[in-house]
Formats: sequence, structure tokens, C-alpha cells
Amino acid sequence: MPATDAFVLSQDVEIEDLGGGIKRQILAFDEHLMVVRVWFDEGSIGYVHKHPHTQVSYVESGEFEIQVDGQKKLLKAGDSFYIAPHLEHGAVCKKAGVLLDTFSPYREDFINP
Repeated sequence: MPATDAFVLSQDVEIEDLGGGIKRQILAFDEHLMVVRVWFDEGSIGYVHKHPHTQVSYVESGEFEIQVDGQKKLLKAGDSFYIAPHLEHGAVCKKAGVLLDTFSPYREDFINP
């Protein structure tokens, strides 16, 4: 479980290379909520998957073709999307960029793979 510190400095948090042009940094979280920064190289794919968590993601930079429950939309910096629990979703990075993913409850599988 995370420290109870009120502040998380990104410079102090490890960035994981997930392969395939994707890197992840797990930022602040507790058992109820988690924020994760994800870098995508152009052309990298967040394959279609589903999980029991509610997710809201914010496009910090770049362009992404986002698929949620069979619907696709091109999103750019400043856009966001919502994913209800158990809905299939994925992303194709059209221009290198960063997503800020928020999960509720936290992704235990990210902490204890």
C-alpha cells in the first residue's frame, strides 16, 4: 500500500518500460483511487482489454484513437474519456503522447503483478 504522504513528486517515482513503446509511472494512490501517467510512442497500441475498475483518462499530449465498447474516437490534448467497469477498451497512439489514467478502486495488478 502507498505511503500516506500528501505529495508525490514524479521525479522520485520509477518509470516502468512495458515494452511496445509504452512506459508507465504509478503516481499517487490508495485503495480507493489511483493516478497513472502513461507514455506512448507513435504507433504503439494499448490492446483492447477490460477490468472491473472505473477509469477516467485525460489526454495530456499527443493524439490517440480510443475505443470504448466498440466505439472509436480520435482524441487530442485536453480531451478525456470515461470507461465503466467491465467495458472493453483500447488505444492506438497516432502521435506520440501521454495519457493520465485514473482508476477506482486502485489497480492492485499494477502493484502486485
